[in-house]
Amino acid sequence: MNRKDAFHTPRITRRRLLSGATAAITAGVWFKSAGAAFARALSREERAAVQRISDFFNSFTTLKGEFTQISPRGRVSTGKVFIAKPGRMRFEYTPPHPLVIVSDGSWVAVRNNRKDTVDYYPLSQTPLRMILRKRVDLLRDTIVKSVERRDDLLIVTLQDRKGDIPGQLILVYDERRKQLQQWIVVDGQGRRTTVTLSGLEPNVKLSANLFRVKRKGLKAYENHKKTNFGARRR
Repeated sequence: MNRKDAFHTPRITRRRLLSGATAAITAGVWFKSAGAAFARALSREERAAVQRISDFFNSFTTLKGEFTQISPRGRVSTGKVFIAKPGRMRFEYTPPHPLVIVSDGSWVAVRNNRKDTVDYYPLSQTPLRMILRKRVDLLRDTIVKSVERRDDLLIVTLQDRKGDIPGQLILVYDERRKQLQQWIVVDGQGRRTTVTLSGLEPNVKLSANLFRVKRKGLKAYENHKKTNFGARRR
């Protein structure tokens, strides 16, 4: 499986981030110029529904759980996810999948343990920045393209309001359980990566070591890459 799996950036092949996690989403290609121009006004009920999802993200500072990911090619991977707001996250894929993805709040590092390589990307260029803010306000910070209900599920399709990130982010929220069930990342070419979450535990203590990223030339990242990505304390 390649790096396109957890969240997408507009880069290509090796320089392209796997679609940011946990990611579940619909719709086709997003054209930045048209997105804002044709965003329709939301009804009071729709605004309230989107606010409930924002409230979910604002109900925790840390979160851990498990994920199942389906890549654009239909490949299935599993692993563990850790989030510490603002901006920090870690995806540990179950072996033999070689990737570990870590964000320290500014940079996202994608380590391939099989190839012993690490690629770096600005968090600001990934769609998950929209839900990793200290205070999430989807109505303010995103363009809400659609709000749907299917039984107990609330499905909201979002675009980046600033137009920096091509594609869409779809959030699937379980209103009965009051938890995020999926996110889907749709890149600029319409390819989908779906991340289904389970076993979520909010506001648990997480080691800062889980979110350390080393990048040459930045004094803040002084630890060795293998130590950072091998962190095991929870």
